[in-house]
Amino acid sequence: MQTPGVRLDVWLWAARFFKTRALAKQAVETGKVLVGGQRAKPARMVRVGDKLHITRQPEQFEVDVLALAQVRGPAQVAQTLYRESEASRAARAEARALRAAERAGFQPPQTRPDKRARRLLRALGDFDAL
Repeated sequence: MQTPGVRLDVWLWAARFFKTRALAKQAVETGKVLVGGQRAKPARMVRVGDKLHITRQPEQFEVDVLALAQVRGPAQVAQTLYRESEASRAARAEARALRAAERAGFQPPQTRPDKRARRLLRALGDFDAL
């Protein structure tokens, strides 16, 4: 007997990895979703126990399918459809912290420096900032 399944693009949409089913289909077609480490087609049937690797820029998820759904429900219900691996969760947290640190660096002023700021810049020797 064949175990029941759901189309890959439908499951990704129902699990709220993508906002629309068309975006989920496009991600599968462009190789951003791997099933068991291999590329798949959008119509491939997802079954309980499948391992998915989902790339949604700038994040990457490694999940195990726990349940199937064909309709998109609330986020709390969608989170019960899969379990993300601890390694994947840690890697995403690390990447998020790295992006936050990059944004926290030097921010150039929005306007031209005033007279006092120009004098300070000249004193520091940073002529490129003028």
